[in-house]
Amino acid sequence: MSCVGHVESVCGHIVSSETRPATDLHQLIDQRIEELADQVIEWRHHLHAHPELSNREVNTARFIAEHLHSLGLDEVRTSIAGHGIVGVLHGGKPGDQVIALRADIDALPVKELVDIDFASTVVDDDYPGGPFPVAHACGHDCHTAMLMGAADALVSVREHLAGTILFVFQPAEEGPPLGETGGAAAMDDAQALANPMPTMVFGMHVGPLPNGVVAYRIGNQYAASVIVRIVITGQQVHGSTPWMGKDPLPVAAEIISASAQIYRQVPAYNPVTISFGHIEDQGRFNIIGETVTLLGTVRCSVESDMGDICQRLQQLASHLAQAQGCVAETEFLQHVPAVHNEAKWVHAAIPTLESVVGSQNLVQTAPTLGYDDVSVFVNRYGGLYVLLGVQDAEFKDGAIVPIPGGRGISYNHNPHFYANDDALQTGVRLHAHIAIDHLMGNLRTE
Repeated sequence: MSCVGHVESVCGHIVSSETRPATDLHQLIDQRIEELADQVIEWRHHLHAHPELSNREVNTARFIAEHLHSLGLDEVRTSIAGHGIVGVLHGGKPGDQVIALRADIDALPVKELVDIDFASTVVDDDYPGGPFPVAHACGHDCHTAMLMGAADALVSVREHLAGTILFVFQPAEEGPPLGETGGAAAMDDAQALANPMPTMVFGMHVGPLPNGVVAYRIGNQYAASVIVRIVITGQQVHGSTPWMGKDPLPVAAEIISASAQIYRQVPAYNPVTISFGHIEDQGRFNIIGETVTLLGTVRCSVESDMGDICQRLQQLASHLAQAQGCVAETEFLQHVPAVHNEAKWVHAAIPTLESVVGSQNLVQTAPTLGYDDVSVFVNRYGGLYVLLGVQDAEFKDGAIVPIPGGRGISYNHNPHFYANDDALQTGVRLHAHIAIDHLMGNLRTE
């Protein structure tokens, strides 16, 4: 459900303020990150080969917690909102700044088709709706390994740090099974980040951008999202006598088709999409079933449009069902707010981002209709979310195209999605440098 989306074009390279000068502390931590490079890759390969679905990240959480305990952090809080973990590192110097670095840890019900020696062969036989093949087809293995590396590196310079760092490993970002709670909202309800309260949250997502490129957007980078469930109820009857019952299946087809036209009822300059990805019925080849259930997602680039879109969809479903003598009940579940980067946070972070990747590798990106529930944390505490390129691609005439001879471009949630290991070190450096600069007071909005 979380997805970087189709990053088909960029708004161009930024013209920014002066790059932040490097300090002895930055150089010291870069040296440690370089020493950790092979270890971070090894962690990522292990996580990739052993993926776990949302709210089932038992072994993943254990793997992370063992590493954090080995670092001698001040606290390692486990079993938060399921399998969430927060590691707490207090710097050796007094300071009021608190940064939360966040990574998501769950995988997807996708069969991996990437030819690598650490490819997943995991199948979850017990997951609701399964069995499902399981794979890290969205890059959360990279996110987790990079934050584990950042924790190691930042511990090595703790005596130079003033303030506190929270290492937040979040489960169920892809969305818990219906009927369960989970994800960032559940961690927030458990006050996972409340003690001490962050003065900044930072997160990132890997995706099909050129290797090592960082992309950001001022405003809504990801869309607001909600799951829609529509249950259409008719009257069961034998397939040979459809006039004796009420067939909910044609109604389902009409709802799917008609929902694609809702975009024509709202202003065209705010992208929206309604997508149905799952249909359940109770019929047989010769039985017209009693009910059909549709499951899908609504995405709105402007969050304030969500209420109107959902109302229109609910009305459409109800009226189409009524026209066929059926009833449609519509529910909207697991609301996720848009990922919104405030301009003040972007401007504050640009010198740090440029210092890590260089101005030539820092670009603005168009908005997407993907989502990420890190928005729950960023909205509450403030902060920044960026994209990190991990694929064999390059910029050409404002578009992103495959590099000749490379592995091509494969989008998140695709069975062929891949991430280059050599981009991981950039991710570790982003976490570490953002943390250092915020604690030092160089990256703040006041």
